[in-house]
Amino acid sequence: MGSLEGGPTFKRDPLLRSSSSSGRTERHPFLQRQRSRFSRFFLFKKLDYVQWICTVGVFLFFVVLFQMYLPGSVIEKSIKTLQDEELSSGDLMYLNEYGMLDFGEDIRFEPSKILDKFKKENREVNLSNAFNRTLLRYPHRKPQLALVFADLLVDSQQLLMVTVAAALQELGYEIQVYSLEGGPVHDIWRNLGVPVNIVQACDRADVTIDWLTFVQEPFKSLPLVWTIHDRALATRSRKYTSNKHIELLNDWKKAFNRSTVVVFTNYVLPMIYSTFDAGNFFVIPGSPAEEWKTDSLLASENDFLRSKMGFSPEDIVITIVGSEFLYRGLWLEHSIVLQALLPFIEDFSSNSNLFSNLKIIVLSAHSTSNYSSAIEAIALNLKYPSGIVKHLPIDNADEVLTTSNVVIYGSFLEEQNFPDILIKAMSLGKPIIASDISIIRKYVDDRVNGYLFPKGNVKALSQVILQVIWKGKLSPLAHNMAEIGRSTAKNLMVAECVEGYTLLLDNILKLPSEVALPKAVSEIPLNLKEKWQWHLFESVSDLKNLNTTLRSYAFLDKFEEQWSLSQLEKSGPTTEADDSFIYSIWQEEKDSEMANTRKRREEEELKDRGDQSHGTWEEVYRNAKRADRTKNDLHERDDGELERTGQPLCIYEPFFGEGAWPFLHRTSLYRGIGLSTKGRRRGADDIDAPSRLSLLNSAYYRDVLGEYGAFFAIANRIDRVHKNAWIGFVSWRATARMASLSGVAENALLHAIQTRRHGDALYFWVRMDMDLRNPLKLDFWSFCDAINAGNCKFAFSEAFKKMYGLKHDLESLPPMPQDGDTWSVMHSWALPTKSFLEFVMFSRMFVDALDSQMYDQHHSNGHCYLSLSKDKHCYSRLLELLVNVWVYHSARRMVYVNPETGAMNEQHKFKSRRSHMWIKWFSYSTLKSMDEDFAEEADSDRPAKRWLWPSTGEVFWQGVFERERNLRHQKKEQRKQKSREKLDRMRRRNRQKVIGKFVKPPPDDVESLNTTMSIGNS
Repeated sequence: MGSLEGGPTFKRDPLLRSSSSSGRTERHPFLQRQRSRFSRFFLFKKLDYVQWICTVGVFLFFVVLFQMYLPGSVIEKSIKTLQDEELSSGDLMYLNEYGMLDFGEDIRFEPSKILDKFKKENREVNLSNAFNRTLLRYPHRKPQLALVFADLLVDSQQLLMVTVAAALQELGYEIQVYSLEGGPVHDIWRNLGVPVNIVQACDRADVTIDWLTFVQEPFKSLPLVWTIHDRALATRSRKYTSNKHIELLNDWKKAFNRSTVVVFTNYVLPMIYSTFDAGNFFVIPGSPAEEWKTDSLLASENDFLRSKMGFSPEDIVITIVGSEFLYRGLWLEHSIVLQALLPFIEDFSSNSNLFSNLKIIVLSAHSTSNYSSAIEAIALNLKYPSGIVKHLPIDNADEVLTTSNVVIYGSFLEEQNFPDILIKAMSLGKPIIASDISIIRKYVDDRVNGYLFPKGNVKALSQVILQVIWKGKLSPLAHNMAEIGRSTAKNLMVAECVEGYTLLLDNILKLPSEVALPKAVSEIPLNLKEKWQWHLFESVSDLKNLNTTLRSYAFLDKFEEQWSLSQLEKSGPTTEADDSFIYSIWQEEKDSEMANTRKRREEEELKDRGDQSHGTWEEVYRNAKRADRTKNDLHERDDGELERTGQPLCIYEPFFGEGAWPFLHRTSLYRGIGLSTKGRRRGADDIDAPSRLSLLNSAYYRDVLGEYGAFFAIANRIDRVHKNAWIGFVSWRATARMASLSGVAENALLHAIQTRRHGDALYFWVRMDMDLRNPLKLDFWSFCDAINAGNCKFAFSEAFKKMYGLKHDLESLPPMPQDGDTWSVMHSWALPTKSFLEFVMFSRMFVDALDSQMYDQHHSNGHCYLSLSKDKHCYSRLLELLVNVWVYHSARRMVYVNPETGAMNEQHKFKSRRSHMWIKWFSYSTLKSMDEDFAEEADSDRPAKRWLWPSTGEVFWQGVFERERNLRHQKKEQRKQKSREKLDRMRRRNRQKVIGKFVKPPPDDVESLNTTMSIGNS
C-alpha cells in the first residue's frame, strides 16, 4: 500500500486478484470486487464432497438459526455488528469504516513512500561526482548514535535495544544512552561499554531541557528514529478526537512528522496509528515482548488460573486462535476448524469419563454477545454437547493460553509477520497446530516445533489433532514439539530485527567525509543475531513484572498535564480559583487609564502650542536626515544595549530557529543575530539578519553561507548596529559542547582588549586540535580535506585563482605550516571592528569565487564536490576555516584564550611565520583595490549575468562618492536656480497702474473745509 496518510489504504496480495472478465471491469471498475480466498478455495481446490456439503450446511443452519431466534435478519445483524458495535471492542475495529476487511481478503501494510525515498537517494549517489572530482572518505572517527529512553527500567524494549546496540557496536558504531530517569539497566549498558547520561530536570529555568526544541530548526535535519512498541497512544488519540482536543492531537502529529522514520515491531501497529501517518512509517519485525510477558505467566500457578477459568486440572483445553483482523470469513474459518475437530470428538466421546473433561475455546477479537451466540449455534449444528465450545474475547488471551493444552491457529490469511498469538503460545510451552501459510512455514518446521496442515484441508487437520492428543492426554511427540517450540519462540526473529535496524541506519544516515563507514550487515557475528541478550539481564531479578502498558498510560497522563499547563501559560496569567471578578474594579481601572490618556494628550497639545526655537534651516534639515536614518531601526534601546554602549566588545551569536535558543547567552556582552525572521526570540534584543541583508531571505544562501550570512549582515552599514571598538562571534554549537567562555575568561578577554595587550589580534577559544572531528590531530589542510571529502585544497586553490585572476599553472594554495600550534574552528573569535571589516571585504570576494564554481550544480540537485552526499550547507565547512588563512597571511597575531581559566597563549608567532606569509595578496591596499574594482564593475557595467558579490554587502568606490557629491551639487544648483527664477519672476511681473491718488490737505484747509461744510448744511 501507499502511505497511510489521510486514512488507511490497503493493498491486496497480487495472488488474490480476481480472474473475472475484463469487460465488466472496464465497464464498472469501481464495482468490481476481488473474489474471496475461501470462494476460490471451494471452487478450485479438490475438497471432499461430504466435507463440503457439511460445511455449507453448518453455515446455512447458522443463518437460519439467527433468523429464527434473533430480532431482525442475520444479514442486518451481522452488518451492524461489524460496522457499529465492534468499533469499541478493539484497536482494529475502526478499519471496518473503510470497508477494507472483507470475507477472507488479505490486507498488507507497505511503507511505499519511505521505500521510494530510499531508492531515490540511492539513485542520486552517482550524482555526487558531477564535478569529475574524486570524493574521498577519511575514516578518522566512528559514526555516533544516541539512544534516548524515558527511563532505564527493565522491560522487553530495553532487551531489544541492548541486542541491537551490541550488534551495531560490532559494526563500528559509537553509542551513547540518554535517559530522563535512571534504573537497573544503567549497569547493563555500562557493562556493554556504552556511556549513560541521565538528563536531570529541575525547576531552574537555566538548566531545564525542553526536548521539544530538538524538533525545531536547526535540528530538523538531524535523523531521528522513533520506535513504538505498544498501542497506548493510538488508543488515547481516539479519546483526543472524541473530546475535541484537536491541538493536542496536532502536536502529536507534528512529533510523528518530525521523525525521519517511525519504527513498529509488527505490521498491525502502523495500521492502528494510521491517524499519525506522515509517510514515514516502517516495520522491523521481531521483539522479545511476548517471551518477556510469559516469564511472569509461567511463574503463576496453573491450577489457580484453571480454577479461575472454571476448568479442572484434568480438563483437556483446546484453544482456537486466529488473525488480529476482523473480517466476515472469520466465522467460516471457525466453523471449518470445529468441523475438523468432529472426528476427534467422536473418538473422545467413546470414553464417557474423558468426554466431560474436553473444553474448546474460540479466542477472537470479537467481544460482542452476538458472536458468542454464533459460535454456540455452529457447535449445536455440529452436534457438539452443550458447554464444550465457548467463545472468549482476545482480552483474556494470557489466561486462556496459559490454561490451554493445545493451540490451533485457524486463520488462512497470509500475514506479513509471524502472529504474536502464536509466539505467546509457543513461549508458554504449548504445542501449536497451524495452517502452512508462508510466514508460519518460515519459522515452524512440521513435527519439529509445531504441526502444520495444508491450508483449508479439513481432513489433514483432523488427522493432526488425533496425533497430538491420544487417549485424553498429549502425545510424547507433542510434548517434545512444545519444548522445542518454546526455545524457538524465545529467540524468534532476532536476525530480522538486528539486520532491519542496521539496514535502516544505512539508508537514513548520510555520514560526513571524516566519519568511517560501518561494516556490512553480513559481518555481524552469528552469536549477536541468533539470540536476544538474555544473559545480560540475568543479574536483574524481581523486576520483570512491570506492566509496560500501564507505564505508557501514566506517561501519557503526565504529558497531558504538562501540555495543559503550557497552554495556560501561553494564554496568559490566570487568577486564583477563589478570587472573584469584580466589575467595579475593572471599571475603575478603565476610567483611570482613560483619564491619564486624556491628560497626556492635552499636555502634548499645549507643548506644541508653546513658543519653540526652530533654529536655522540647516539644523532642521540635519535633524530630519537623522530621523530618517533611525526610522527603520527594528529594536528599541533596552538595558542590554545601554550596557553594551560602554563596553569595548560585543559578541554576536548567529542562530537559526527555536532549537538554538537554550544555547544563547542572556548577558549584555552577547547579542543574538537571527538568520531567519521567524526564529527570533520574543523580548530579546536580537538583530534580524534578513532585514539587514536581503540575500538571507533566500533559503539556499542562508543554508550555504551559515554563520557567514551573519558576518555579511553585521558588516553591511555596520555603524547602525555596532558601535564598539571590538567585535566577536560565537557559535551556539560551541556553547552546546561546553566550549564557550566562562565568566573568568570573559573578564580576561575584556582586560586584554582594554589594555591592548596583543594589539591588532584575533582571540579565539575553540581549538582545532580539540575538535571532535579531528581525533588524529591533523594539520590545517589535512583536516580541511578530511571534512570536505578530500577537495578542500582544490576548492580553495580554484577560488583563489579566480579571485585574483591567476593563471591555472601557478601555485595558489597559501601555506599553513604545522609548527605545533593550533587554529580556530566553529566561528568563535574576537578582533577589532576595523579588522573585521577588512576580513569581510576579503570574504565577500572569496565566497563569490566559490559560488561561481558550485552554484549551478549544487542549486540544481544539491550535490557538490565538498560532500559525499546531498548537502545544503556545501562549502560552509570550508568557510569555517577561512578566518585562519586571512589572519595568518595578513600578519595579525593569533591568541588562544582558555575558555575556562582565561589563560592566553599566542599561536604561530611572527618569527615562525617568516618566509611563509603571503602579505602582498592579503594586504589592505590590495584587497581595497580589488573591492573598488568589483564595485566599479557592479555600479557602472551592471552585468546581466548572475553575480553574488553585489548582494553580500555595500557597493562603494570613488566613483560612487563622486556621483553622490555631484548629485548633491546638482540638487543645490537646482535649488539656487529655482530661487533665481523666482526672483526674476517677481521683478518682471506686470504691476497694475494707479487709478488715483489721495493727497492729504494741510490742517488749515481742513478747518476751512469743515466750516464750509457746516454752513452749507445749515
